[in-house]
Amino acid sequence: MNALRQHPWLSTSIGTAVLVAGFLVALASVVPFSSETARRKAIDVLAARLDAEVEIADLRLRVLPWFRAEGHGLSIRHKGRRDVPPLIAIDRFSAEGNVFGLLRKHIARVTVEGLDIEIPPDRNRDNARTDHPPASTSRIASQNGSRAFVVDELRSDKARLVLIPGDPEKPPKVWSIHRLRMSSVSLDGPMPFVATLENAVPPGDIDTSGSFGPWSSEAPGQTPLEGRFTFAHADLGVFKGISGILSARGDFGGTLERIEIHGETDTPDFTVAAGGHPMPLHATYAATVDGTNGNTFLNEIHASFLQTSLVAKGAVVGTPGIPGRTVSLDVVMDQARLEDVLQMAVKGPQPPMTGALRLSTKFVLPPGERDVVQKLLLDGTFAIADTRFTNHDVQRRINELSHRTRGQNRGQKTETVSSQFAGAFKLADGRLDIADLTFGVPGAAIRLNGSYGLVSERIAFAGTAVTDAKISEMTTGVTSQLLKPVDLLFNKNGGGSAIPIAIGGTRSSPSFGLDKGRVLKRQ
Repeated sequence: MNALRQHPWLSTSIGTAVLVAGFLVALASVVPFSSETARRKAIDVLAARLDAEVEIADLRLRVLPWFRAEGHGLSIRHKGRRDVPPLIAIDRFSAEGNVFGLLRKHIARVTVEGLDIEIPPDRNRDNARTDHPPASTSRIASQNGSRAFVVDELRSDKARLVLIPGDPEKPPKVWSIHRLRMSSVSLDGPMPFVATLENAVPPGDIDTSGSFGPWSSEAPGQTPLEGRFTFAHADLGVFKGISGILSARGDFGGTLERIEIHGETDTPDFTVAAGGHPMPLHATYAATVDGTNGNTFLNEIHASFLQTSLVAKGAVVGTPGIPGRTVSLDVVMDQARLEDVLQMAVKGPQPPMTGALRLSTKFVLPPGERDVVQKLLLDGTFAIADTRFTNHDVQRRINELSHRTRGQNRGQKTETVSSQFAGAFKLADGRLDIADLTFGVPGAAIRLNGSYGLVSERIAFAGTAVTDAKISEMTTGVTSQLLKPVDLLFNKNGGGSAIPIAIGGTRSSPSFGLDKGRVLKRQ
């Protein structure tokens, strides 16, 4: 005691030594000083908390004056899942912190190189989960005692996220993660993140931020996530037959296997190769995405281009044994302009027709290398009102047709008339087949069946023109008198005529005429 009074620095030194000794004992209980011991303990802790198989090839540890751990060859895989790659594989990693943070179970920073995340399909996802809900990571943590470590900041560059499909014949879906930053990273809570990803098809950059976790170890597809995203510079030219640079933005939430997305897209120069006319395309959508296989269910789409809008719903899903995905939609156009649709799909400086369009169709776009026009499948009905032809020669013939079928003579002025169309259509292999097409102008109703080649632009239709006037009444003078016997050949009940007609040629040079073969059969 006397020595302590005479030398107060000695008491201070002893107190400090006791404090340091206590601190080292506490630190040793958290972080072992042997690198090999640390490696084994890290494996055991991760395996218990993740309920997984863990491997670490090497781990080197330094505690003082600053904590730093370096290692390589870390892999984490689901128990018993040797049929798929590890869930997480890391080439090299390092962790930094200070001793006070470690006592609070906080690591200041973790840096990861060569991060590879591969999400396998859940083997039990088709079984009812309500009877046996998966254990959460927070429950796993509590079962193993103490609170889990928290990484204040995680950094990773040039990582990969891979979704392994349930169908072994289908290729995995891969995203390159250029930059990933996460904070408050732990096993038993949500983890904020900021990331930049590269989308493969169509190629483009995705910037996203949000929250991920807590991780569901028994069923990764049940792991929650939420956030926002932007998708820039997506080149649609990878899809044969169309082109344009797409941008998208929106928000998402749910779980990995059921992500609810609300977003909008803009493609200012969307172009269908068959038409070759760039036009702005805008769309808003609500979709459900299965993040474990990439299948997308489009709950509602509202799209607009030029002065036309449409509503659609459907899915973008894979087919077993076939690479790529099939787009299947139910499309309805209640407020559309015919010229907008034709400008998208038909060559030429201007669309061949204008009018108000109503359309309902099944839309199927299967995967494959063929041009969009060649592989697109349509099956629907349409009605077009107030139609005018932009080719002056065609419209002149339509005007004359209406003029004559009403029995008006050549001395009277020919007025410009509009046409009405309705029918059913099917598109396959680049050919548009139209059944039960009705075409009406004042004085005449024409019923046709035939086809139009979107690439060849060839027209082939045959049908019947029903007119208000008789054949002889469609002309004047001596010709009218000479044609009176012909009235008997084309007479229809109630007056007027029923004339077999054929339309051929090409879009730019169509031909209209009497179907002579059918006339001869009448005789």
